[in-house]
Amino acid sequence: MKKKFGLLLVLSLLVSVFFNVFSVNAQEPVEIDTLKVAFVPSRDPEEIITTTEPLKQLLIDELAKEGFDVKNVEITVGTSYEAVGEGMAAGTIDVGLIPGGTYVLFEDDVDVILTSTRQGLSKDSENPADWNDGKPTELIEDQVSYYKGLIIAGPSEKGQELADKVNNGEELTWEDLDSAKWSVMSSSSSSGYIYPSIWLGSKFDGKQISDLSNVVQADSYPSSIARLASEQVDVVVGFADLRRDNEEAWTADMGREASIWEETNVIGVTPNVYNDTVSVSKTSETMTDELKTALQNAFINIAETEEGKEVIAIYSHEGYKPAKAEDYETEREAQKILREQGN
Repeated sequence: MKKKFGLLLVLSLLVSVFFNVFSVNAQEPVEIDTLKVAFVPSRDPEEIITTTEPLKQLLIDELAKEGFDVKNVEITVGTSYEAVGEGMAAGTIDVGLIPGGTYVLFEDDVDVILTSTRQGLSKDSENPADWNDGKPTELIEDQVSYYKGLIIAGPSEKGQELADKVNNGEELTWEDLDSAKWSVMSSSSSSGYIYPSIWLGSKFDGKQISDLSNVVQADSYPSSIARLASEQVDVVVGFADLRRDNEEAWTADMGREASIWEETNVIGVTPNVYNDTVSVSKTSETMTDELKTALQNAFINIAETEEGKEVIAIYSHEGYKPAKAEDYETEREAQKILREQGN
């Protein structure tokens, strides 16, 4: 009787396991009519839309493996960094590829799920003159989770005047910088506004970009560089590989004869900026904890394919790793410093 009872118990357990496995496998995938993904305009918006077109099907395929039947992926480029953050906060955007500064600005309504990784650069010095050897900055094999922001002087008379002082080992004064014409990005852009403001504040008693006399806001980095090339502005701010991204356009499209490495000089280097995020809306009706996990897996897997690498290269991303809110503590410090400087 004991043997029979034991056998029946084993059979009962096997049937239970089989039933549970069958039930899980038989579950219908979660249907999502439209997944809305937005990018910030750190590159030309049309270029972003064209390059990221394959991401739609890549996401549909990867999320299908995670149990989500996505009918359509809608990709847009925000009119500004804030516009993407505001859309996520309102729940009209589900997923945003946004900088850390934008995430921190909207973190009450936005969750970070991934951080991007990228190759490091051959130049990583805090001394601006070290970047000004007239030679291209090259990529190295090491993957890094940060980048530096640069303050770059152009070929205008004032730009060259500032560069000469830096390259001769002289300290720039507030008057030097205040007399120049600056092109910056929106106020939530890490390397295009926030960290250059921190750099200014650390050197000039709490001064920031808003204290400069001649500042224009660009709608994208390429348009900012174009202004530098045409000598409409003397100084631009941006990420450390900004000149690499615009090396060809500098002569081919912007009318310059000498290379961008010869005609521009770094006059300031910001503290390290943590890499871009893949973040999700907390207020989106589509978003769930299960979908967050699925999106993490999807983006990580996409970044490991050749087609996926081509797509995410638009932002100089090479891969992704899971992120948590604590990773962006330095960005919170940046926001805090800016608020203090604004008072």
